[in-house]
Amino acid sequence: MQILRLGPVGEERPAVRTDDGTTYDLLGLTPDIDGAFLAGDGVNRVREALKVGGLPAVEAEGVRIGPPLAGVGKIICIGLNYRDHAEETGADIPGEPVMFLKVPDTIVGPYDEVLVPRRSVKTDWEVELGVVIGRTARYLESEEDALACIGGYVLSHDVSEREFQIERGGTWDKGKNCETFNPLGPFLVPADEIADPQNLELRLWVNGELKQNSTTKNMIFPVVEIVRYLSQFIVLRPGDVINTGTPAGVALGQPEPKPYLRAGDVVELEIEGLGKQRQTFGQA
Repeated sequence: MQILRLGPVGEERPAVRTDDGTTYDLLGLTPDIDGAFLAGDGVNRVREALKVGGLPAVEAEGVRIGPPLAGVGKIICIGLNYRDHAEETGADIPGEPVMFLKVPDTIVGPYDEVLVPRRSVKTDWEVELGVVIGRTARYLESEEDALACIGGYVLSHDVSEREFQIERGGTWDKGKNCETFNPLGPFLVPADEIADPQNLELRLWVNGELKQNSTTKNMIFPVVEIVRYLSQFIVLRPGDVINTGTPAGVALGQPEPKPYLRAGDVVELEIEGLGKQRQTFGQA
């Protein structure tokens, strides 16, 4: 089951796509796909409605796909969570998860334009598995408790500006929070429909050239440990998103001259079972 939101920016409608490719409108069940939907047993209500045939089919061909979540409270990101990525950037292997935040208004749809910031010379790509929280989590004691708080999974693109992030002083945040820097989607898959989040292939291409090709098996800190760990420091609420890190293959880790993104470049990315994204980069 693929939960998505369709329509123009700011006017997206909740929908669900089934395995046979049919898309159904969910507006009769929920006003949107958000934390309240996830915490309020929305996924099971959709399943029951599909079972009894109570949802109207809609034509989705040619309709914009927006980000699959509305009203995201916070985006929590894990840095350097793949050993090969830490090594390619010259960073030490972290002993604990490295955490930073992105603001929710960086989120755009999976096929929307992404903007290279003004005066940027080092805009970079990062394919990531996104974890969507479905239940409030604080001070979790076990990985089993953490698993119970996961509402779903989503494909996330953690776009970064490396000069802003690394060379301009302070924290990483200024290189992570530029406008349009977190395409999300195309859809959300409920947590119980992903058999093993640590066994998903993820890939990214720039202008048709494969740059990242890895698997979530290679994470240093697995998904459930990330959720458990974060809950010791910050309250995770339904609808929050966790970006779990990226593997090797980013521009920062490549030989000089590093192939940072420019206006006109096309980035495509995918995660097994979570769909594909495609963005053309423009100039802010």
